[in-house]
Amino acid sequence: MHGALQINPYYGKTSAKGIKYHLDAAMEYGPAVIYNVSSRTAQDISPEIVEHLAKNPNFAGMKECSGHDRIKHYADQGILCWSGNDDECHDSKWKYGGHGVISVTSNVLPGVMRRLMDTQDDALNAKVLPFMNWLFAEPNPIGLNTVSAMTGAAQPVFRAPYMPYDLDKREEVIELLSGFKDWEIQGERRPIAMDDGDFKVLADWARGVCKVKEDYDGKRKF
Repeated sequence: MHGALQINPYYGKTSAKGIKYHLDAAMEYGPAVIYNVSSRTAQDISPEIVEHLAKNPNFAGMKECSGHDRIKHYADQGILCWSGNDDECHDSKWKYGGHGVISVTSNVLPGVMRRLMDTQDDALNAKVLPFMNWLFAEPNPIGLNTVSAMTGAAQPVFRAPYMPYDLDKREEVIELLSGFKDWEIQGERRPIAMDDGDFKVLADWARGVCKVKEDYDGKRKF
């Protein structure tokens, strides 16, 4: 691989010294972007820690979810920093010195996200924000997996404990994406609401794989 995205230990929280040790050790294997997402890990990777990590020759930059000010702090020091918040990425790039975004939305609207990073476009940013908010109404990747099934970009298969959005949320995204062209939306079709029974949730992965393959043989490769 060309590089890795590395997070701090989650649940097994440690000290600042321990985070430094953990991420330095991970970078011994090759280039890494360090990912700070305290909403999932419950522990911030502070600027003091990042400034230490940035001395490592395999440090490739930050994916930062703590907002504009943190991104600006790193940009001012010449540390490459990608936004981890889709809804903030346009302003982080054009107003706070961010390098770009590592995006969820780009899996559905790749060209739109490319334009937001290539050109400052407040109108386009405002247009896509409601869809971004829909994607994160429940924890990622629930929204992404749901809409990807709706557009035919992926099979409607979830692995527990992830559960697809309810029908009302699925109907909502059809309207949210109505302003985008067919070619802007990743998948085989414009999104359709689908029935609840169209989605499969695998509680037992090994048995579920065999069943899903049986169900989908001849329709689409598993």
